[in-house]
Amino acid sequence: MNNEIQQSTILVVDDSESNIEIVLAILDNYDVIPATSGKDALELLASENVDLILLDILMPEMSGFEVCEALKKSEETKNIPVIFLTAQKDEDSIEAAYLIGGVDYVTKPFKPVELLARVKVHLELQHLIQKLEHLATRDALTGIYNRRKFFKLAEKMFNEYDEQFYAIMLDIDFFKKINDQYGHHAGDIVLKKTTDIISSLLPPDSIFGRIGGEEFAVVLTANSDKVVITLLDSIVSTYSKTSIAINPTQKVTCTLSCGMAPKHQFTTSIDVLLREADEALYEAKQTGRNKSVVRDVVR
Repeated sequence: MNNEIQQSTILVVDDSESNIEIVLAILDNYDVIPATSGKDALELLASENVDLILLDILMPEMSGFEVCEALKKSEETKNIPVIFLTAQKDEDSIEAAYLIGGVDYVTKPFKPVELLARVKVHLELQHLIQKLEHLATRDALTGIYNRRKFFKLAEKMFNEYDEQFYAIMLDIDFFKKINDQYGHHAGDIVLKKTTDIISSLLPPDSIFGRIGGEEFAVVLTANSDKVVITLLDSIVSTYSKTSIAINPTQKVTCTLSCGMAPKHQFTTSIDVLLREADEALYEAKQTGRNKSVVRDVVR
């Protein structure tokens, strides 16, 4: 079995402990978390990363359908595939299972080969979807968010914070000279190393993307303008002092220009905020490079 699939985490929700024991025995090669009620399952999902859910339909207090409905309403859990476990075989119940958001159903009493096969298929499908999602949202060269995904996440974050929210634009100085002098392969190495350096210095909840060419963007929250200014100084300084090996015998050093803009009461959209940061970046370029310029930090 594929190791990636075998290491998947499965949540089994059934009010019958004997049914859970049967499932645990059948799925002994997986990491299985048991829950005996819908409420317990939802509480577990608040702290556990789960790849697949096996969900009993008929449970007291909260039915499997009600649990599934709650799962599909949450951004954090809506994409977890749900296989219903049911003793009911009538068409209405089966149709209801799919309509509520289930991807499959398995009838009781369980047939080990059938349960294993259905679990394996849906885990493989889920991992494929996740890989495709990653490819669709990441920059192919650097692995950080691509332009489209960055703007989508940045807009969501912009709408969540009224203040202490910041946009940063960064650009590698004289990047064209690297490509012209050493070739595009060297340029790719510089871009990847640039990404690594910036990523290592950003707070964990930052959103970091490659906007195009040698230009990058970040949105983040911070307790004060000073915190972000200190961060920018650290990025610019660290980057300028880093030698980047472009082949076994040659190294290059590059510099960054950065522009930062804070969200304020008149900032109407993420596009406006990023444009203000871009104007600050342009000023950094025009006034010497290898520096950061902050726009409108006095509020």
